[in-house]
Amino acid sequence: MVLAAAEAETLEHFAFEPERLDTVASYVADTIKAAYPTLAVPYHSRWRHFAAGGVERWQDAATRLTGRSRAEVARSRIDLAVASVLLDAGAGERWRYREGERQALLARSEGLAVASFRLFLAGAFSARAREPLRCDAAALVALDDDVVAAGFQVSRENPLPGFSARVALLRRVGTALAERPDLFGAEAPRIGNLFDYFAAQSRDGAVPLPMILATLLDGFATIWPSRLSLAGHPLGDVWRHPAARSADLTDGLVPFHKLSQWLSYSLVEPLEEAGLRVTELDALTGLPEYRNGGLLVDLGALRPKHAGVLARPHPVDSELVVEWRALTVALLDRVAERVRASLGVDAAGFPLAKVLEGGTWSAGRRIARERRPDGAPPILVASDGTVF
Repeated sequence: MVLAAAEAETLEHFAFEPERLDTVASYVADTIKAAYPTLAVPYHSRWRHFAAGGVERWQDAATRLTGRSRAEVARSRIDLAVASVLLDAGAGERWRYREGERQALLARSEGLAVASFRLFLAGAFSARAREPLRCDAAALVALDDDVVAAGFQVSRENPLPGFSARVALLRRVGTALAERPDLFGAEAPRIGNLFDYFAAQSRDGAVPLPMILATLLDGFATIWPSRLSLAGHPLGDVWRHPAARSADLTDGLVPFHKLSQWLSYSLVEPLEEAGLRVTELDALTGLPEYRNGGLLVDLGALRPKHAGVLARPHPVDSELVVEWRALTVALLDRVAERVRASLGVDAAGFPLAKVLEGGTWSAGRRIARERRPDGAPPILVASDGTVF
């Protein structure tokens, strides 16, 4: 609906320039071919960030689970992925993480991933001293700001936007685990017990990706900050825009669920390596975040209609940001079609999760670095640490 309004030239903040989509697709295809000459692109997920700098950190951690069942390894990987994704909502321009033994300086998503990975290895999310590689309710509800701040090397000189909100989010996850024994287990509930739920729900070993997303939205519905609600239910990453029209209670609402969708993509590999098949990989949307959206702005497919778009940071619930994110989701599908045509692949072999990774996210970062010295996106969002 928002894209239709853009095509009708009735939006307040952005104009859609369809002739620029081929330019975007060409730029994305070139980015994919440069990084993956054989087109063996992995899924867009948190696991790519754990391998920042070409270091396969999970493989090092997996040695601690030697002798454990595939199910237990999957539980541990799900524990890590969920905690790490929920701690990653943008790092801002100033924050950096220095990895101890390598002294590598990491920023943005890679830095947040490695910082959360190190905390996980140290047992910060486990209530069992002899089993550090888990995230359970008892540890999460008692999570201390100072412990996480030390793990993320947060200081006045190294600020992390929305830091306290991220920690509070994980504490609410701990509460949510205890409230849903059907998903997270009745005894010593932990995030990783989602594996057992998905295995039980699978048919002939197959789990549809939309079911994974629906489960996460259901199980974690209570963790999000108080924003919009519908019939008493908190909606999470859902916002208002006047172009979204409906004859029911959802009138004016635009759903994104960015973190939940990225989390769904990030669970595919742990589930597949444990023997389950994840199906309907192309059923979720592209992710409405600033790399994908920035790509469209930087390459001219979305043109700001007034100077205020680029002049200052905008609240995440502003009409401008909702408009930008909605157009990003809608146009990623059109970009993906053109990228696949350019590469000579189809959606079955090259689902959206690969287009994103190879891909629009990487291309968005690349063009941002070409256009601005600090690699910042063209539009800045004043995030509270729980959306981007």
